[in-house]
Amino acid sequence: MAGNPTSVIERPITLALTPGEPAGIGPDIVVKLMDRALPARIVVIADRDLLCARARALGLSTEIPLPGTTSVGWEMLNVPLRVPAHAGQLDARNSRYVLETLERAADGCVAGTFDGMVTGPVHKGVINDAGIAFTGHTEFLAERTGTSRVVMMLAGGGLRVALATTHVALRDVAANIDSITIEETLRILVKDLADRFGITNPRIGIAGLNPHAGESGYLGREELDVISPVIERLRHEGMALHGPVPADTLFTPERLASFDAVLTMYHDQGLPVLKFASFGRGINVTLGLPIIRTSVDHGTALDIAATGKADESSLLEAIEAATAMAQHARAVHPPGLASGNPVGRQP
Repeated sequence: MAGNPTSVIERPITLALTPGEPAGIGPDIVVKLMDRALPARIVVIADRDLLCARARALGLSTEIPLPGTTSVGWEMLNVPLRVPAHAGQLDARNSRYVLETLERAADGCVAGTFDGMVTGPVHKGVINDAGIAFTGHTEFLAERTGTSRVVMMLAGGGLRVALATTHVALRDVAANIDSITIEETLRILVKDLADRFGITNPRIGIAGLNPHAGESGYLGREELDVISPVIERLRHEGMALHGPVPADTLFTPERLASFDAVLTMYHDQGLPVLKFASFGRGINVTLGLPIIRTSVDHGTALDIAATGKADESSLLEAIEAATAMAQHARAVHPPGLASGNPVGRQP
């Protein structure tokens, strides 16, 4: 019946998908999935001619939908390249194109046109070569959505690994570990695990920054002066936090069985373990945003672009995770016609 909220709730989840760097494997893994029926309606935001060319290079007969049409639940929102893209050859002139696809996806999520966004790999270096300051999707989306702090979390192989700092030079990590950073990161991690993953009172294992978690201050005082006081304060609020634990023993199977997620202090402290456990099938999730965003856990792999060697498994996992998160969000906050929520509206 017209006006029945159930009709809105049952509309398919709609996700924006950006392939990322046009010279890399992002277009490959997108076209390799486009003949599949997925649990969500996928709107690809990219240059259609690029995807058609990449499908031909891979010997695929995949139907790339025209803008405004649907093919097996896939749709196309065409954003033209600035110059033709060639597999494996970076061109800084297309950096603005890459960012435009991200802007269209993020703005559509904020507006309610999309229930979430899934991103392919970008090349940070070539974007900076174009004179555009860019440190990564995480920071870009935080700025685009006006979010003061976000948290990068990777998931795969039975692990969830969040980071207190992200794309920061190793020599600058300690200066970025302060009480506000640790507290806000933990609050976001706990809240989003509950709100978006349905994990009530999640159990978090927290790594120390220094070897042996500082060895009682002999190998560094960040654990004593910063990390432990925050943990104790938040425990008194009821959070299930454990740490700081030496990073070299945090990832043992016995410890991991006790945690729903772990928080590490810097990028290469936690992600090598995660990628060892799940490379090719892991995903990246940005927590703390007002929108849902997942991504592949690999880079642009320029050397194998258009060769057919790229594995689309991580992209599939990212789509399925974003769909599940969006479904959970709908179950918790069902959209209603009275609210004016435009979920399901055509982009």
